[in-house]
Amino acid sequence: MSGCLIPIVGPSGAGKDSLLDIARERLADDPTVRFARRWITRPAQAGSENHRYLSEPDFARRLASGDFALHWNSHGLRYGIDREIDDWLAVGCTVLFNASRAHLHITHACYPTLRAIVVVAGPEILSHRLVQRQRESTQDIVARISRDAPPFPPGLPIIEVANEGRLESAADAFLAAIDAHRVAAPSFA
Repeated sequence: MSGCLIPIVGPSGAGKDSLLDIARERLADDPTVRFARRWITRPAQAGSENHRYLSEPDFARRLASGDFALHWNSHGLRYGIDREIDDWLAVGCTVLFNASRAHLHITHACYPTLRAIVVVAGPEILSHRLVQRQRESTQDIVARISRDAPPFPPGLPIIEVANEGRLESAADAFLAAIDAHRVAAPSFA
């Protein structure tokens, strides 16, 4: 494979989906960039992410059929990324997707030449954004923010993007990080 796989990770509320939406818009005319949508066992109307909904039984069926290149469980939900990413990578595309840092070691084991972007924001900003999202209780938000982030896999190239001020400024930094990873990415074995 000759493409570049770039998982986007960071705490809930950091703005990963907002930055991905802007990148999707700005890179719409670039046929070498693909954005993988996640399959999630959370109904589509239950959040801001433009994901595909699967019931638990349907998710289990798709998983058993080998339809997912990557999958993980987090916070009582199941997430999957379609195998189409392998086709995109095989023809040299850059593939971006909202990933889980807690499961990045598995993603890295499957795709050892991947490069990650980490979106960060301070705890006060995260708390404010999570409260506005209205998906979790105050207790859940406090627990989420105080949880330590798991370590990155050794040797994984990462670029950190702060999303604490103007979204447009963070978006410019995010797009620059995508470009930097694309230029530096080795070919997949």
